[in-house]
Amino acid sequence: IVPPTISLWVTGVIVAYLRSVQNTLNHEGNDISEYEAYSDARSERMKLVTKVVFLLNITKVGDRAYACAVNLIAVDIPEGITNIGRGSFRRCSSLKHIKFPKSLTKIGDCSFQSCDSLEKVDLLHTNVQELGEYAFLDCKSLREMKVPDSLQKFDDDGGGVFYLCSKLVPSGIDTSDSNAVVTYLRAQQQKEAASEDPTHLVHDGTDNQAD
Repeated sequence: IVPPTISLWVTGVIVAYLRSVQNTLNHEGNDISEYEAYSDARSERMKLVTKVVFLLNITKVGDRAYACAVNLIAVDIPEGITNIGRGSFRRCSSLKHIKFPKSLTKIGDCSFQSCDSLEKVDLLHTNVQELGEYAFLDCKSLREMKVPDSLQKFDDDGGGVFYLCSKLVPSGIDTSDSNAVVTYLRAQQQKEAASEDPTHLVHDGTDNQAD
């Protein structure tokens, strides 16, 4: 006969395990159709997801793979991933921490749209070359963004990578103008680099008048 205390402990372990399995979403790199991603059934399932696991040998986070995972707080995207697909983390309203791999080269359209809790994004150590249209649209809390030198292509259609990210830039900069936003971000990074390294000279274009 199993003592009641041990029985309760075993039951607790089993329940905790089942909850962990239920709240973990394994990702094989496959795309999710727009119809399926925003269906009522999947939206309810995604509310349970608090952890994601990337399976080996995938190079892309599939389109809309984690859309509407409203209780997902942190994501560690593994090395080897080169592409974050369209709408991959759209409407993940609790998402606050993202670790990007060096291998990353592209962030697709609407990838992080309406991630309301996202405050900082650091891409400096990545090889990102392209940011898609509306990639960070309406990220209301986003106030710090680090872009790499490798970034060359952003928002071909003019929709605004950072549209409605009002905390990211001064009010005088139009957030629908991706070029203006990226130019501002790069200027801020240069200033920060200069303040940290006295030998780093930032030239503002004015002539130096000798005495």
